[in-house]
Order: sequence, then structure tokens, then C-alpha cells
Amino acid sequence: MDSRSPFATLLIGQPTLRRKIKLGVLAALDQRIAVRCHMTGMTAEETGAYLRRHLALAGRSDTLFSDDAITLIHSTSRGYPHAVNNLAIASLLAAFTANKAIVDESNARTTVTEVTTE
Repeated sequence: MDSRSPFATLLIGQPTLRRKIKLGVLAALDQRIAVRCHMTGMTAEETGAYLRRHLALAGRSDTLFSDDAITLIHSTSRGYPHAVNNLAIASLLAAFTANKAIVDESNARTTVTEVTTE
């Protein structure tokens, strides 16, 4: 029993998990983590490709986001997929309510303002 570890687990979470594990209260857990991996955000080009790929999976091959909107979504989300998804969906809703066929920078900016002021 002493020669091997009877328990192994994966801790997967948002960037805040890393900060919480570093707290003094969780020092024992922090000392027992053998391997750490950090996923960085996507680049601006990867964010655009990510959005286009998800739209293609949903059956849309036409352009739904302007380049300026993608740039704003990327810079606000820092390229993290979960944040990109949330901003993209909210931007699509903003464009729909404004009767626009394409999400432009003004729709994305409206969304960013709503999300970041909460």
C-alpha cells in the first residue's frame, strides 16, 4: 500500500481554480499536485476560425460576424473559448434585435458593455 498511490484525480477548471489552490488553506492539496497544465487563450486568427467552425457546424457558411466584431470579441474574451461563446451568442442576439443580418462592431460593443459592467 505504501509503494503506490491509491488515489489519482484530475482537477480541471477556470483560471480562478489555480488562484484558489494557491491559498494557504489549500497548501496541502497544492503540494500534492504532480502535473500542471495551463491552457492559454486563442490568438485572434484562431478565435475567428473557432467562430466560423462553430457556425459551420450549426449549418451556416455565410458571414455572420464582421472582422471588427471578431476582433472585439477576441480582445474582450482574451481568446478563452467559454468567454468567446458567451460574447458571440449575446452579440448574435443584439444583432437580431437590431434587425441586422451580420454582427458588426456596434452589436459586439453593446454586448461587451453589458457583460463587463455587471
